[in-house]
Amino acid sequence: MSKVIVSSFMISIDGYSSAPGQSLEHPFGPGGHDVGQWFFPTDVFQQMANKKAGETGIDNEWALKGTEGMGAWILGRNMYSHSRGPWTDDGWKGWWGPNPPYHVPTFILTHHKHDPIEMEGGTTFIFVTDGIAAALDQAKKVAGSKKVRIGGGATTVRQYLAAGLIDELHLAQSPVLLGAGESIFHGVDLRKIGYECTGSVKGERTTHLTIQKKG
Repeated sequence: MSKVIVSSFMISIDGYSSAPGQSLEHPFGPGGHDVGQWFFPTDVFQQMANKKAGETGIDNEWALKGTEGMGAWILGRNMYSHSRGPWTDDGWKGWWGPNPPYHVPTFILTHHKHDPIEMEGGTTFIFVTDGIAAALDQAKKVAGSKKVRIGGGATTVRQYLAAGLIDELHLAQSPVLLGAGESIFHGVDLRKIGYECTGSVKGERTTHLTIQKKG
């Protein structure tokens, strides 16, 4: 059975993963880019974005773990597009260009129907309109014995957490304050649901926290 994970999920000291006001110019909201400062210098990110060599340290090792053994991804709409409401024929195919870094079927949670989009490198965006359980069921079917990664954003992760559907989370907590934004913890009692922190490792620019579901 597929293991359901969250990996390299960026949060600030005050628990936010993005700032308010996402737009085409500010994918993480104005100032929200700060939580990703640990990730951008890594070799993993540089190979994805620029095909150049990046840093290879503890932060990169954790980023690399999140790319291994993936059979499917699940993303909220905000992780795919800056637009809201019914889809328009504007040619948008995600933030990453023609060859996104997923390379497996990637399920997009949305309230509006959209035909699947095949991209380069093995990524196919599949749009799911009937909720998180349906998306996870489809993702597990295509992943087989490989992992299903819940990629975010915060609202999506929070929904899966509240339902107890995530087996393991890797959070990268950066030493910055956002003050406001989206949090995976809002209204969710992780301890009551059965999660516990099982590890903490200091990287070059962030602290890597592992949270697992007991049992």
